[in-house]
Amino acid sequence: MASEQHLSSGLKVRHLTMMGLGSAIGAGLFLGTGQGIKAAGPAVLVSYMVAGLLVIMLMRMLAEMASAMPSSGAFSMYAEIGIGRWAGFTMGWLYWIMLVMVLGVEITGASQIVHGWLPGVPQWLVALVVVAFFAVVNLSGVRSFGEFEFWFAAIKVAAIGAFLVVGVLLLTGVVDVPSAVGITPMLDDGGFAPKGVAGIAAGLLAVVFAFGGIEIVTIAAAEAEDPQRSIARAAASTVWRILLFYIGSVAVMVLVLPWDSQRLLQGPFVAVLEFAGLEAAATIMEVVVVVALLSAFNANVYGTSRMIFSLSQRDDGAQMFLHVSRRGVPDVAVWTSIVFGLVSVALNAWLPDAILGILLNAVGASLLVMWVLIAVSELRLRPRLEEQGLLIVRMWGYPYLTWATIAGLGGVGVLMLFDETARRQLAATAGLVVVVVASYFVRRAVTSRYPARAPKGRA
Repeated sequence: MASEQHLSSGLKVRHLTMMGLGSAIGAGLFLGTGQGIKAAGPAVLVSYMVAGLLVIMLMRMLAEMASAMPSSGAFSMYAEIGIGRWAGFTMGWLYWIMLVMVLGVEITGASQIVHGWLPGVPQWLVALVVVAFFAVVNLSGVRSFGEFEFWFAAIKVAAIGAFLVVGVLLLTGVVDVPSAVGITPMLDDGGFAPKGVAGIAAGLLAVVFAFGGIEIVTIAAAEAEDPQRSIARAAASTVWRILLFYIGSVAVMVLVLPWDSQRLLQGPFVAVLEFAGLEAAATIMEVVVVVALLSAFNANVYGTSRMIFSLSQRDDGAQMFLHVSRRGVPDVAVWTSIVFGLVSVALNAWLPDAILGILLNAVGASLLVMWVLIAVSELRLRPRLEEQGLLIVRMWGYPYLTWATIAGLGGVGVLMLFDETARRQLAATAGLVVVVVASYFVRRAVTSRYPARAPKGRA
């Protein structure tokens, strides 16, 4: 990992924490929460708690490994060391492909909303302006990027905090509303779990992937000041804050409005604020949704560029991605992410209505595969790290909680088999994994047979 010294190091704990929040608090919370409520009713809170528990365990594992071995390859590097090189290759490229898809989702969601405000401006033009702006931000240096992301993410964190305050005022009767709110009305509307255990399971499928993006904190390890301690602190604080925001916000929604309200499905945050009579606040929240999506887009441009940089360091990517600018930025890797952002701009022009659904379906269950590999990596690496005296953070209840997490993720996979849409996503993801793994072995066979064609470094 000595070659990562070419990257600059200027990220502080506050930057890392907000980066994690910026990546995770995006489309999943603002645009996907209504789907979970529709699937499970108020019992979606159980779905969020189960998903949150799995994410807490996974982030603890990542904090353990990242504090011991900080690397811009993060979990891809840990999979390579703990499981095998094929696993590192698969994890890295699967993550890169997934984030590229997510980039398209975020830019599409933001441009659709802005286009609604400015119907005379084409949706593709809005997307183009945004992509160009974030190209400048990501190429300006990691410290500037970190500072920008900190304040950008802070806007939506403050907005969610304000939303929670409004919810408390509604539930305590400080703000008068036209209908009853609270636990009693919620239970009268079909009970806590109107769709039973099956609804909770369906809700889990709708919300579990909303936590995706939080792992980007560990990717920034190579560019953090005092990486061992910074990553450990940022990973821990990010998890608890996200759980508060997700579970707190959803609790307000189901306690204030009927769970089967069409308004919740269309826009849960705005629906609650409009119910409270805060029309101006609802408009502001819509702006915050755009900010949230753009912040997540910004953080994910960072994540894709650093992952492909790390893959190239290990000879699993093109050597051109190793070029670093005078400001310590892997500029070719950043431009590659920007190019794929421009591809999503083109798709906005050609398929302005259908593109969001297409991209969301393409992401599929990639995150589930990656989480399983993270847990297996920690299971394999923990004894080695302990033997070498590198542990700063320790996974709780090792190895039992690690095995329990793997079992929980396996349970999510089983649930997906009983849902038609999720089953298609699972099948598509399985096909993608097979293609990526096959690419690794084909590449290995070619470089073994024609060593002169192998890149410099490990063959």
